[in-house]
Amino acid sequence: MQAITAITTLLAALTLGNGTAIAGKTFTGDTSAKSLSQQGSAPAPATTPTPTPSELSNSARLREEIKVLENLLSPAQPSGFSDRGAALYLLADNYLALGDRARALALLEECAKLDEGFDPGDDPGFAPLKNDRAFRALVAQVRQRYPSVHRAHLAFTVAQNDLIPEGLDVDAAKRVFYMSSMRLKKIVKITEKGEVADFVRSDQYDLMPILGVHIDPADHGVWCATYPGVKNRGELVHFDEQGQLLERYSPPGPGPHSLNDLVLRDKRVIYVTDTQGNRVYRFDRSLRRFAELKLSRRLFWPNGITLSNDGNVLYIADLLGVVRMDLRTNESDDVIPAPHDSLAGIDGLYWYNGSFVGVQYGTGANRVMRWKLTPDGRRVASSETLESGTELVKDPSTGAILDDQFYFMANTGIANMDKGGNIVDEKKLEPLHFAIVPLK
Repeated sequence: MQAITAITTLLAALTLGNGTAIAGKTFTGDTSAKSLSQQGSAPAPATTPTPTPSELSNSARLREEIKVLENLLSPAQPSGFSDRGAALYLLADNYLALGDRARALALLEECAKLDEGFDPGDDPGFAPLKNDRAFRALVAQVRQRYPSVHRAHLAFTVAQNDLIPEGLDVDAAKRVFYMSSMRLKKIVKITEKGEVADFVRSDQYDLMPILGVHIDPADHGVWCATYPGVKNRGELVHFDEQGQLLERYSPPGPGPHSLNDLVLRDKRVIYVTDTQGNRVYRFDRSLRRFAELKLSRRLFWPNGITLSNDGNVLYIADLLGVVRMDLRTNESDDVIPAPHDSLAGIDGLYWYNGSFVGVQYGTGANRVMRWKLTPDGRRVASSETLESGTELVKDPSTGAILDDQFYFMANTGIANMDKGGNIVDEKKLEPLHFAIVPLK
């Protein structure tokens, strides 16, 4: 199961307090999920029951998404959207969730012809097609064209096996990693040797499931973003370097607000993605006020977020790619991917020497990538796969850069959690492996 699919499916259920599986790839992922992908994973019963109000609402949302996606793909649509393959892949997922197998398969075949590396073989949203001969042939063709890549190696292991983490950052000055435990609703500190200590305990501040974490290098404080959980309280939360609560804020207006990943621009501004709300917020730390960003197109389950080195350009990842926003002019557009590649569905997104480094799930297969950008940051000049198709990308979500090396969590275990946040199979619990891959 893709990590971000599991995250959004699980946490949406926790948010809504029912069995509804609203995904938004995300996700883990960005971790980190596609809209309602889990609903298409089971065969239809012999007698179809009357849809519940929640199911009817989900169907309406899917159809609304389909309308937006098909408009983006329309020849009459003004230029600006740059990844047709990503839209086709998401459309296929949505049509399958509505029960239209033929339309879903036709869209996948159209996507495969673009040769961008989309691999639906292990994507849970496409499980109903696994026994279809044409689907199996499509998957085999993609995997022959895009074989596994193994360049990372194990950095260290955390023995505790029930943390179920999602967010990761590093305090480069202290050489200490900070990791969110989604299941235990706490933040831990980890040394380079894998030694773990609580930074914020589970029972300390009544936190909801924690996703993104970010270190403020100015004072070594920690900011985190939380999903709404059973109390419908998604927040930005700030701790000092000892883990003492300083402040906490929830976005205004109706929710749920599923805050996911965040980045600090300076001492005044934080940008944070709202995955289920399909929004990105600018939070003014001085005014203590949220403002929604106005972007060039509709977002689909935004997740990873990063800033250019000079802090003037914001990059936001969603299921269709990466949106670039110039913070000096507020103008935005899609980053144009390289040929035979896609920026769809990036969970952890990081800026490194004029490149993106990211943990990607949106092509259907987890992989760690590096995308070299053109000098203006508007398009990808070249793509490099750092890890794909191995145990080190079994269930990843996010990572952190230290000493020109990218550390990432290889096996978060998110797929082994049920909708109530409980472990599904105790026998599948395993120590948490951190992988590392050089960037130079």
